[in-house]
Amino acid sequence: MVPRWCILAASAGLAACALIPAVPAAAAPARHGAARPPARLLRPELPLSRPGDEPAAPAGQGPGPLIGVSPLGGASRNWSGYAVSGGTFTRVAASWTQPQASCSGGDQYASFWVGLDGFGNSNTVEQAGTEADCSSGSPRYYAWYELYPAYPVNIASPVLPGDQLSASVTANGGGSYTLVLTDTTRGWSHAATGTVARAANASAEVIMEAPSTRKGVLALTDFGTVTFSGATVNGSPFGSFHPSEITMVGKSGRNKVIVSPLSGDRFSVAWQRRS
Repeated sequence: MVPRWCILAASAGLAACALIPAVPAAAAPARHGAARPPARLLRPELPLSRPGDEPAAPAGQGPGPLIGVSPLGGASRNWSGYAVSGGTFTRVAASWTQPQASCSGGDQYASFWVGLDGFGNSNTVEQAGTEADCSSGSPRYYAWYELYPAYPVNIASPVLPGDQLSASVTANGGGSYTLVLTDTTRGWSHAATGTVARAANASAEVIMEAPSTRKGVLALTDFGTVTFSGATVNGSPFGSFHPSEITMVGKSGRNKVIVSPLSGDRFSVAWQRRS
């Protein structure tokens, strides 16, 4: 798994996320009762780089430097989906069907999650989601949650393509958070509670992400199309908050995905290319 932040590069007056370097896996302490993550810990979950900075590490990343940022959104190297900011947000939730990974041409990664913070200049991210990765040509699926800067924690319960999933992140006050991930197809639900110091609760997101490492954004798994539904913030549909649309682009400037318009509480992200 890899921590996450968004990496955005604005054409004028960059804004949005800030990248936080990941701690080398060998030195990473086990947090929240989780076993030390594997060396390939690839999952971005924090606000990526600061305005103008390129993503330098994984670990709770947000949309790195936004490219062509506007009040309506912008382009990111590693995030795609929708985010709301400009207020205080205490709960975010959404549902999706676990996509199937089409594996070819090396290792690739794709994450699907909901979270608080990470979008903007926040140094924390509280998220829960699933993965569709390709390792040595074989697909790998699993669920996880993260209270960055602590390492992400894998959930042992199985996840397979076609599973109906839902996730929520709730701020309880005093820096306490409850993260819930449910697989109705497999019949399991996992709830975790933890604390994060100085969390701002300044943004909420529903995101499809390409994890990152210190060397940059990883190749994006061909996951086909993922549709998020029931996307709510503070109990109201995402669309009622005038969210920012984020589209993932490669270094060439070409879209790596296509993000559909948000219809109330529903939108889709369709894969286009790995990098």
